[in-house]
Amino acid sequence: MIHQYSGISPKGDLLLLQKLGEKLENKSFLHINSTKAGGGVAEILQRMIPILSDLGVDAKWEIITGDDRFFDITKKIHNALQGNPEVITESMWEYHFDVNKRNAELMDLDADAVLIHDPQPAPLIEFRKGGRWIWRCHIDVSNPVQEVCEYLKRYCEKYDAAIFSVAKFARAMAVDEFIITPSIDPLSEKNRELSDEEIQETTERLKIPVDRPIILQVSRFDRFKDPLGVIKAYRTVKKYNDCILVLAGSPATDDPEGEVVLNEVREYAENDPDVHILLLPPFSDKDINALQRISSVILQKSLKEGFGLTVSEAMWKGKPVIGGATGGIPLQIVHGVTGFLVHSVEGAAYRIRQYLNNPEMALRMGEKGREYVRNNFLITRQIRDYLSVWYSIEHKEKAILEL
Repeated sequence: MIHQYSGISPKGDLLLLQKLGEKLENKSFLHINSTKAGGGVAEILQRMIPILSDLGVDAKWEIITGDDRFFDITKKIHNALQGNPEVITESMWEYHFDVNKRNAELMDLDADAVLIHDPQPAPLIEFRKGGRWIWRCHIDVSNPVQEVCEYLKRYCEKYDAAIFSVAKFARAMAVDEFIITPSIDPLSEKNRELSDEEIQETTERLKIPVDRPIILQVSRFDRFKDPLGVIKAYRTVKKYNDCILVLAGSPATDDPEGEVVLNEVREYAENDPDVHILLLPPFSDKDINALQRISSVILQKSLKEGFGLTVSEAMWKGKPVIGGATGGIPLQIVHGVTGFLVHSVEGAAYRIRQYLNNPEMALRMGEKGREYVRNNFLITRQIRDYLSVWYSIEHKEKAILEL
């Protein structure tokens, strides 16, 4: 399987991956998160686990399960870590722990390395049986509610290491900390090349007209993704450039607010026939791929963002992108080179019009964006980094270069 990335991923990444695979062959690597569908973490793991197995690593993936109360609590924790004022009571923390305890009794946590993703399963560290344990934070914790952050650190500091997506997210903790950006898989259903027939099938089924420029945002229906701000920007652009707006997203099983926000978006759109709000079922990767390929401009106008992989997905397809200047988006968008960063609705509208009125510039920046993703944000690089962290905490006396 790894040979399929030859000629796509940088050669150095592939060589180091093979070396690491030899060193870690037959060792077990367990990943645990809170959902198999919806959101970037699940999407990455779906692609990563088979590649790890192909490298000779015994890769496994488990999810913790919980009821509505559990996911209401973890959503509040998530929002608080991203700076939203939330109060997490002692009884809520106790319930968070109790659900993890019940999950631990049902899981086999015995592995050479265990990678725990985000706050939902963080308390599982209390039930470790051995091996190296790493906590992976995918969210923007640059300005958290301090009490919530401090409480969660009680668990995080019991791990062997912590991984963050962006340097400014890292917290002062008594464990080794690493910065690893997320990635996309260029061979996945969401990012592979599509035929004209495949694209046409999607647009006809979803009833998306292709006779005018399309502005697209793909994301969960979450207030931090600012879908209402995207509609406001579109309305400004619409006064000067005839276009349509597509807001597309899939539900995440661990996000109880999604339906509420979706209804807010539908109400705000006011039945505008040129605003297409698509709630796609999980695993609608080909449809998202097709929507990105027919779009003239792709936005990720987030107000807070762990990373925002939809930016790299769009850039991989050579599309001009606009992103909120927050979280991991500025790592992907080099302002004025691979896309534009914006701080306001007015800024987003201005940059959309700039792209629509200057297709040569849009094409040029799209080409630079694709190459930037090739060198920095492909899944082979992320697997290389995860295995390097595992190797380094297991062999502290050795440099990775001594492989």
